[in-house]
Amino acid sequence: MSEGKRVRKIDARFTEEEYRMIVELEQVLGVRKTDLVRTRLLQNSPAILLNAKELIALLDKIGAELGRSGNNINQLARYANILQLKAILSPVVAERFNALFETYLQNQKDLEITLRKVIRLIGQK
Repeated sequence: MSEGKRVRKIDARFTEEEYRMIVELEQVLGVRKTDLVRTRLLQNSPAILLNAKELIALLDKIGAELGRSGNNINQLARYANILQLKAILSPVVAERFNALFETYLQNQKDLEITLRKVIRLIGQK
């Protein structure tokens, strides 16, 4: 810890509703109550809290979609190569490949934008 050991303690009382809200935020954001209160108190502007669970779920969804698109592209490329060797490559196969590849590139771009936003949010103090 760069600023030293935390030895001072502040007691605060909350209503049942306020406490329930704090516990809910703790569960949803995956942040301890003390860190949540400390972050809210010590920031000059409203703190930006990152919902880690939601972020991981969204990144996992994008990653899974990229994987599916990549598999489809590989299968189509393999099929197109076989057809090309037999000199019977259909324009439909090439069109489908181009469409899947466009989707794949868009998903990659979305992932890059999302990761940049996350990095900016994490970097803010």
